[in-house]
Amino acid sequence: MKTILVTGGAGFIGSHLCNRLVEHGDTVICLDNLLTGSQKNIAHLLSKSNFFFIKQDVCKPFASRKFNRIDEIYHLASPADPNVNSPISYMALPFETMQANTLGTWNMCELAFKHKAKLLFASTSEVYGDPQVSPQGEDYRGNVSTTGPRSVYDESKRFGETIVSAFVREKNLNGRITRIFNTYGPRMNINEGRAVVNFIKQALTEGPITIYGDGKQTRSFCYIDDQIAGQILAMEKGTAGEVFNIGNDDEITILEFAKIIQRLARSKSKIIFSQELPEDDPRQRKPDIKKAKKNLNWKPRISLEEGLLKTIKYFDELL
Repeated sequence: MKTILVTGGAGFIGSHLCNRLVEHGDTVICLDNLLTGSQKNIAHLLSKSNFFFIKQDVCKPFASRKFNRIDEIYHLASPADPNVNSPISYMALPFETMQANTLGTWNMCELAFKHKAKLLFASTSEVYGDPQVSPQGEDYRGNVSTTGPRSVYDESKRFGETIVSAFVREKNLNGRITRIFNTYGPRMNINEGRAVVNFIKQALTEGPITIYGDGKQTRSFCYIDDQIAGQILAMEKGTAGEVFNIGNDDEITILEFAKIIQRLARSKSKIIFSQELPEDDPRQRKPDIKKAKKNLNWKPRISLEEGLLKTIKYFDELL
């Protein structure tokens, strides 16, 4: 069995990853400063003999006498993906976001190099910005503003990719990069402003379902279990320097998405169009996942309706 470090392990995606690795029998070190993560997400793991939680900022060098060997590092630590009005998003934490994705990434690369460990840097579809091509393949360089409000997240993730790639070229680091597209499921923060959380809360409370813009903007939603499977396969089967899109290529408009949630929640909520799109909000988002299908033998397996029913049930129990 391996010793695996997961940064941001108390977050939404990180906690699910820790859970899967612990179930596999690996020794898992969860590193999180709890700035946006929550111990509630990992409470069920704290009693496990092969799970260790360390409260620490990823921007500080990691050192522990308890673990003299680390085999793999999943670097997920970062404030939330860009979303409209989340209190824990990059908009509220711009400097922490830039530091986690740059200095934190550098620290994890140094640590992986020291232990001769494999590293996976969890990047984002936001590196493509407001794309001028669709679907977005790994070779697309993106259409990103360097000065807009989203740039603290988009550009720090892009630079994080640069850091990993330089370590791979110059120091032979066994590092790979995954670009995560919109992911949803249980343990998403109820206070987030992402569309899936807002729509479900509004539908369950019979409030109006609020859409930004005209609802014609598109997204591709990947259920958390599929996302975790993709991350693990990228670590296991990906080679040094490779980049993989991990997401669902089933593209849907935000308006269609809201109507599906409205129906599945059996809600009487009305759909309203109340606000303009935020600055630099991408009009289209669809991953090209041919590379992940071919090289990793991975593809999404959980349908949107199946995943949403599980997510609606989770939030219904919270509200």
